[in-house]
Amino acid sequence: LLAAVRVVAREALPLDGGGVAGADLALVELGQQEVGVVARGAQLGRRRHQESVVLGGVGRVAVGTATLLDREVMAGALGVLLDPGQKVLMADPGYPCNRHFVRFCDGEPVSVPAGVESDYQLHAAHVEEHWDSATRAAMVATPANPTGTLLDRAQLVALAEATAARGGALLVDEIYHGLVYGVEEVTAATLADNVIVINSFSKYFGMTGWRLGWMVVPPGLLRAVERLAQNIYLAPSTPAQYAALAAFEPEVLAELEVRRTEFARRRDFLLPALRELGFLIPSTPNGAFYLYADSRRFGDDSQVLARRFLEEAGVAVAPGIDFGAHRAADHLRFAYTTSVSRLEEGVARIARLLGQG
Repeated sequence: LLAAVRVVAREALPLDGGGVAGADLALVELGQQEVGVVARGAQLGRRRHQESVVLGGVGRVAVGTATLLDREVMAGALGVLLDPGQKVLMADPGYPCNRHFVRFCDGEPVSVPAGVESDYQLHAAHVEEHWDSATRAAMVATPANPTGTLLDRAQLVALAEATAARGGALLVDEIYHGLVYGVEEVTAATLADNVIVINSFSKYFGMTGWRLGWMVVPPGLLRAVERLAQNIYLAPSTPAQYAALAAFEPEVLAELEVRRTEFARRRDFLLPALRELGFLIPSTPNGAFYLYADSRRFGDDSQVLARRFLEEAGVAVAPGIDFGAHRAADHLRFAYTTSVSRLEEGVARIARLLGQG
């Protein structure tokens, strides 16, 4: 079965870094996560993710084998939190589907402008400013898409306290947890009782297509989450569950650490290269595999610029409009999900297009 699936997948999408017939694209955007490690599985209860499960408390964990799947975990969390019309605060820019999950649950997403002064993150001061009587929760991501920035321990504690003081909940998207470089990695599951932590096998473990995830919830919400899952999602597929077990093997853990180190190497190439071209990236993003760059030096519409890069240079990047409205036209997202050699080619093509090469 798996062999047949792979054949179909290869026929549907070329795996040569292209995706457009006859084109040689330097993909500085699409999420290939190409490191030479086949996505083989994941684990709970060991290494980086031990904290979110063991310290969070087994009685607070809803795991994919019994309940929800990957990004659907987020919809499940919102489903048990929200009554119609209630609001959820979230940073703009941010992962676009989170807004849609809130609307799916008849809630109202509130996009809070977040800029370089807060590393594009929602902070406790934002909660204090934007919370009103209809607000039920605040949602953050650490590491974040599209910016690659993190919230540290003190910032997460402050957010948890600010939401708890208002009778609300804090949702923390930790789907890129594990892909952190050179700084302390913190899981919000250890910090407060009003926190819901969302995590996934997709990113650190590279199981993007297997759609497997988990969350840590306050004990009082666990049964509600289970009931919702049993009626909507039931369970992930058996092959996905067996695939996840593979990461218990020591050699897989070792490969994943090699993979994380490679992502850091790519970031350490691409970040100064983009700055040298004239893109503004004020602080060093320490997680995920994204750089969110101010592109105003090259025009006032990043969507137009992204199209130029694609059509004239064969380089794929994402315009800021994909991630929100706040200064969206000023930004591009670059992803370092391909090899350093392809990143070098992509930077060289951009330089030539901009008249610098």
